[in-house]
Amino acid sequence: MALIALGINHRTAALETRERVAFAPELMTTALQDGLAGVGGEDFAILSTCNRTELYASGDLQSDTTMLEWLAKERGLELSDFEASCYTYRDDAAVRHMMKVASGLDSMVLGEPQILGQMKSAFAVAQKAGTVTGHLQQVFQQVFATAKRVRTETAIGENPVSVAYAAVSLAQQIFAHLKDVHALLIGAGETVELLARHLREQGVGQITVANRTLSHAQEMAEIFSADAILLSDIHDRLHEADVVISSTASQLPVLGKGAVESALKKRKHKPMFMVDIAVPRDIEPEVGQLDDIYLYTVDDLKSVIEVNRRQREDAANQAETIINEGVISWQKQLRGQDVAGTIRAFRGTVGAVRDAELGKALVALNQGQAPEQVLRQLAHGLTNKLLHTPTTRLKKAGELGHHQRIRWTHELFGLPDPVDELSENAADTDEQDDQ
Repeated sequence: MALIALGINHRTAALETRERVAFAPELMTTALQDGLAGVGGEDFAILSTCNRTELYASGDLQSDTTMLEWLAKERGLELSDFEASCYTYRDDAAVRHMMKVASGLDSMVLGEPQILGQMKSAFAVAQKAGTVTGHLQQVFQQVFATAKRVRTETAIGENPVSVAYAAVSLAQQIFAHLKDVHALLIGAGETVELLARHLREQGVGQITVANRTLSHAQEMAEIFSADAILLSDIHDRLHEADVVISSTASQLPVLGKGAVESALKKRKHKPMFMVDIAVPRDIEPEVGQLDDIYLYTVDDLKSVIEVNRRQREDAANQAETIINEGVISWQKQLRGQDVAGTIRAFRGTVGAVRDAELGKALVALNQGQAPEQVLRQLAHGLTNKLLHTPTTRLKKAGELGHHQRIRWTHELFGLPDPVDELSENAADTDEQDDQ
């Protein structure tokens, strides 16, 4: 049973490439089902965020080439467009990578907490789509358990920092006092909620939340004492905003150059600070060419985030130790699964003997034999039947000089060390034990 993790992220590819391989949430179920059929495995899941797109598959997978080819076809790309930016991990290395991702060790903001929720969401969507039912399901559970340990046993999540936090920090560097700033937040997801929280904590003057669904914007507006508007009303209200931060799942830009030019005229060219966190981008890149517009993308936040990375390196080292333990635990779980068939066969054999001897005992009782006599016969029959095959095999092992097998028997059943039976110098070869 092979496990493959294939992906592209903020370290390996520029934003222009990442947004071309991103998956829209509303199309994820279809993509998962197509991917499972196209890759040919037993399980298949997709994680798609602003900083990464990763495919996870398990089953009879001989090569990652099939996954690459499927991704290219699904996104309408040539392999040459992104192949050099992809990375692949197999089996234990794939489990380790998934644990690092879920723990925030592979994020742009070291230790950021959002990624764990995003991975759990990816798992839930794949389960609902019916593309994760077996081996990969067990992998995810081990990954989540390890990530939880990292969160609770290290300081990796202290002083909450995320892409949202970095965007607000950048705004603080540009505006001397946020109390006089009007912020327009586009979207109503988790990232926008974090943005609103950080802005309120820093004393921003006014917040407006714009979303395609007004009720979602109103829910968030109520929490943060903000205004709520529809996405279609942005053009009428854009000129009021000093700060615009956008994070939607739209596949097309929601703000174009023309709309921003109109807003600048109404503002009499008073500068506007914009941060586009979305992938694909919400704000047309050409907007950054306008005078009085300071447009930043998610990649531009790296310098702000780097300060936080250095502060969390010690906690990351502790997290690596926990992840190593998590991988070892996963390996033990796999080895335990390898022997499960043997255990089932053993229990089945013993159960068959039990049922046969119990049947004899019930017949004897019905015939009027004394219960004490029947119990003694039952115990005697069970003992003889259960010990017959092992005893015969042990005698043969002794005759052939397979002393290691005898030692294993002592260990398996907790018997005293066989010092009286085996010579200290007796040594078995693997070749002998295979005879």
